[in-house]
Amino acid sequence: MMLRKAAVRSLSTARNSLTVGLIPADGIGREVIPAARDAIVAVQQELPPLKFIDLLAGWDTFTRTGTALPSETVRALKDECDCALFGSVSSPSRKVAGYSSPIVALRKELDLYANIRPVRSVSADASTPPTTDLIVVRENTECLYVKDEKLVNTDNGKEARAIRLITERASTRIGKIAFELAKARPRKAGTGSNCCYFSDLLQLVTIIHKSNVLSVTDGLFRESVRAVPVAANGKFDDVTIEEQLVDSAVYRLFREPQIYDVMVAPNLYGDIISDAAAALVGSLGVIPSINAGDNFVMGEPVHGSAPDIAGKGIANPVASIRSAALMLRHLGYSSPADKIDKAVNDTLAPGKVLTADLGGSSSTSEVTKHIMGLIEAQYQ
Repeated sequence: MMLRKAAVRSLSTARNSLTVGLIPADGIGREVIPAARDAIVAVQQELPPLKFIDLLAGWDTFTRTGTALPSETVRALKDECDCALFGSVSSPSRKVAGYSSPIVALRKELDLYANIRPVRSVSADASTPPTTDLIVVRENTECLYVKDEKLVNTDNGKEARAIRLITERASTRIGKIAFELAKARPRKAGTGSNCCYFSDLLQLVTIIHKSNVLSVTDGLFRESVRAVPVAANGKFDDVTIEEQLVDSAVYRLFREPQIYDVMVAPNLYGDIISDAAAALVGSLGVIPSINAGDNFVMGEPVHGSAPDIAGKGIANPVASIRSAALMLRHLGYSSPADKIDKAVNDTLAPGKVLTADLGGSSSTSEVTKHIMGLIEAQYQ
């Protein structure tokens, strides 16, 4: 799945080697991260010498060791790795003393402030424009995910309170990512049912907020993102800004996905919108993402740990493989990323080798093997 041009804020540098941290974590993460590794190995002739480091994190790690994110994992990522792939985590829905989500902690530890989630449909006819082609750009470090919660007893019973943090700094830098992405991927207006609703807008950023209710927090997010092109001295003059309240944005996402290009949102809204958008393209099992900062990038499939199918060998590896491609592209390795994306699209379009979530009956290993074969064929 492409971002149309080289990914925003590429971390590309001349490297003598490429060290990738592998963090399968929980559930199906252990089944799909090996598939992502295989995809990177399949394009290794276009990469520096590869090294993979297996790292621990997750709920299972917590139950065994008392910590969900070992300090050794953080140290290895900071000191030894150029990038990483994270699988999925089985965070409990109840409060557990001493436990905190390792993926949320990693985003903060490594300052991976941008979660970039492309959602693009694949047509059986390559000449047919996709009905859905958008990117959700999710602020990754604050909002309610700062996890500042408390439970207090009152005369009327218990009260649960959470502090939501929105800062001008975080909102501005995620806004810059969104505008850079929109500028890098002009979208041509189509015709008929695939036509862009805003037919005269070839580069579009839609700010998602609820500032009609949350006028202070969402108001600051909205104003900070709107200020980005003003401060850019004309760099983004060709990018148009629209706004949508988050509830109406979800509604219109299902009704008119073609109106969106780049959607930028605070942490919680971005999480919800990108999961909802997955329904437009068949499954969470095909949606990739990268967690990106100025100095590090970590690929992560959008799906969860799926405990109901974990260990059955039927998990969809596509999101993980696509996340590996996104990660490589962000590092500046566009050609091998393109080969991975083509192999995935050539697998999905015919609809013959699919996992159960897409209506097929193929196993994780069968889909992975098929994609690897298509990658290898491009080098022959």
